[in-house]
Amino acid sequence: MGLDLTTIDRVKTITKEDFIKNYFKPQKPVVIENFVNDWPAHSKWSLEYMKEVAGDKTVPLYDDRPVDFKDGFNEPHATMKMGEYVDLLKREPTKFRIFLWNVLKEVPILQKDFTFPDFGLRLLKGLPMLFFGGTDSYTFMHYDIDLANIFHFHFEGKKEVILFDQKQNKYLYKIPHSLIVREDIDFSNPDFDKWPALKKAKGHITHLEHGNVLYMPEGYWHYMRYITPGFSMSLRALARNPSRFGKAMYNIFIMRNYDNLMRRIKGQKWIDWKNEQAIIRTNKENKIA
Repeated sequence: MGLDLTTIDRVKTITKEDFIKNYFKPQKPVVIENFVNDWPAHSKWSLEYMKEVAGDKTVPLYDDRPVDFKDGFNEPHATMKMGEYVDLLKREPTKFRIFLWNVLKEVPILQKDFTFPDFGLRLLKGLPMLFFGGTDSYTFMHYDIDLANIFHFHFEGKKEVILFDQKQNKYLYKIPHSLIVREDIDFSNPDFDKWPALKKAKGHITHLEHGNVLYMPEGYWHYMRYITPGFSMSLRALARNPSRFGKAMYNIFIMRNYDNLMRRIKGQKWIDWKNEQAIIRTNKENKIA
């Protein structure tokens, strides 16, 4: 028995009106399969092309090690030249991922390969971010600090995505004062003896291939596993729901600073306390002895 996941709707393409009515307003995820076929990126973007245009750029790398109090918020674990990193991805499985890499800033020429689509939401023009990963590398289940509406465009390879909405928080072993759940949960094959509350969580699943775009509604938790090496670009629009927008402001200006302060004061004890609290609070809320 696995997680209770429903397959995300897939459409070939979609009009702005249908997107707003059927997915944005009800805050429901969707995969649009052929939305970017007319972008130059659709035919050009591959790992090899990235190596060609950005091979000499130094890139920040992250892996799946547990959070350490010495790591600042979103600090990389290593760096490498993009060319070497692409060679590594193609050569062997690696846990190293590139995360939140700003295309416009780092390689402005890539801007010519895509246009900002009109989904009826105002996309943040300065923040197209790229994400890369190798076979079987994955991101911890997390949600974004700004609880934005996210459009995730996938290029090369295949990727598995599992989503949960914020109503599932009480089943996910969420870490207090952070945006992640317990990092030792394997969402592609969870151990329900160890994490019994997960059985009650209701989520969504899909697989992305080259040229697919996934819409993730405001504040959705997401876990992504690269089945083969590949990369994606995310475009975002601010949360429109007032309470989610308020929570985003709280996360950015209060929660993040408080967490960094506590890491400095208490060190690893703070991280250990938060991990313990995730279990205590989830069990209490679900009346699990």
